[in-house]
Amino acid sequence: MRVKTLIATSDTAYTNHISGYISEHHSDAIEISVCNSVESLREMLRARRYDVALMDAQLIKEVDFDCVKLPMLLWSEQETTDISIVPNRIIKHRRISKTVSTVLENYAMVSGKIDIASDKKSNITAVWSASGGVGKTTVALACAAAAVSQEKEVFYLNLESFSSTAAYFPESSKSISAVFEMLETDAGNTKMFIQGICAQRNGIKYLAPPENYEDICILTAENIRELVSCCADISDELIIDMSCNCDSRTKQVFELADKVLLTIDNTETAGHKLAQFISQSNVYESFKDKITFVANKGAVQTAAISENFISLPYIESPDTQYVYKALALHI
Repeated sequence: MRVKTLIATSDTAYTNHISGYISEHHSDAIEISVCNSVESLREMLRARRYDVALMDAQLIKEVDFDCVKLPMLLWSEQETTDISIVPNRIIKHRRISKTVSTVLENYAMVSGKIDIASDKKSNITAVWSASGGVGKTTVALACAAAAVSQEKEVFYLNLESFSSTAAYFPESSKSISAVFEMLETDAGNTKMFIQGICAQRNGIKYLAPPENYEDICILTAENIRELVSCCADISDELIIDMSCNCDSRTKQVFELADKVLLTIDNTETAGHKLAQFISQSNVYESFKDKITFVANKGAVQTAAISENFISLPYIESPDTQYVYKALALHI
């Protein structure tokens, strides 16, 4: 199901521009209709119901709100008319991508558990390590950058206990904690909400870090399943950057993943922890067919690694984006 969205304003240049952009870039999520007069608005509302309607102050007065689930005022900073009956407003002259995000975010909160039709079959790659500090996040983002270079739609999902997302993506967006709240309360459409609030940099979509540590700690394995499934449905390539824990949530991600990149470096600690994971954990035995070992920072193959091995060079730079983009050439 796509969000049936009506844009009603007498500004024909605006409706032509925004409808063209949405049809070209967001047709998988939004079905767009436009009208420019009171007469056409009345006719369209008699003919069908709309999920969302963006209307200017003059036309919104003519709306039967029973025909629209989420009416929103298309508002400009020069607007003087007070339309207090419509609490939701969208600024007219701003980036259309921001308007689309706001529509999806707001409608997700009132739509209930409907689904957005998706023909995507995302490839899911989980990046994990038994040891911290081995460059797991850099490897995950290198995978994401490599997929972007192949013109794939990429989503980076950080599930670390302490997220490092902000070090790589400084742009602000709504915290992933808002998604966790939806998962916990089972209210609204999580997939649509994620589409609405995710940010994008260098072709990689992502969510801002949790507001606090406890937010991610209370997620259940079932919460993780729904979260991963939602992100996979809106991307071609989903890269999951995982915590070093090895619990039921880790097993859930491994089960959903098509490939697991198990990352180590050349430190003795990482080698010992890898050996323990292989010899003492049934997780390795259950998912070893999915695992590819990634020796990061110039690490060499060890006795514990017999096959499915990738060696990445050591790249030293204070620029985190430069490092993962350079490593993408070796993934």
